[in-house]
Amino acid sequence: MTENQENIIEIKNLTKTYGLGTSSVEVLKSIDLNVRKGEVLSIIGPSGAGKSTLLNLMGCLDNFERGQLTILGKDISEFSVDELSNLRNRHIGFIFQLHNLLPEFTALENIMMPLLIRRVDRGEAKKSAMELLEKFGLTHRHSHKPSEMSGGECQRIAVARAIVGQPDLILADEPTGSLDSHNSLKLMDILLELCRKDGKTSIIVTHDMKIAEKADRIVSMIDGKIIEEKSL
Repeated sequence: MTENQENIIEIKNLTKTYGLGTSSVEVLKSIDLNVRKGEVLSIIGPSGAGKSTLLNLMGCLDNFERGQLTILGKDISEFSVDELSNLRNRHIGFIFQLHNLLPEFTALENIMMPLLIRRVDRGEAKKSAMELLEKFGLTHRHSHKPSEMSGGECQRIAVARAIVGQPDLILADEPTGSLDSHNSLKLMDILLELCRKDGKTSIIVTHDMKIAEKADRIVSMIDGKIIEEKSL
């Protein structure tokens, strides 16, 4: 693994444990991993391998016991709660398997939310959100709430929400797990086309090898360890 200024993420000897004392379980065991700027990386492995835990740590959603995690050249262990929140809002976009849209807001409002939290002018936020709705073929759904849309439509809205703020890093945890194979591949094609066009870094946790093989590199995990890295 090459360590240089082109790495957006550098992980050294990262260890994560859940529980205390004799009931503790080490879910990540001395992980070493670098992710290059602009790279599309897939993480695969069986359930319980530690994939989602690793993704959550890279997204600053959880803490770790030992090791070092550097994002955009900064050691996040030195960050305050507010600094971590700012890092997530401005530099990281999240896509979850069950989309996690806010049910009381429309498709347009859900996409706008990261920008509004960043205090972007509402008119600008709306314009950016509408542009993405058009790219995803959902302009006609702009005023619909999640309960009024299909699962595939909701997931496209979730992807649009993740990328609307032009984050440096996009983290996706089984982003197509609730979709059929056709819509899964179609959604990933749209996402990766947008990411590669803008030079964004994407890390995708998936069980689907057809999705994984769309990446530039595949990392395989078992029992909290990285057992293989393969460039495509």
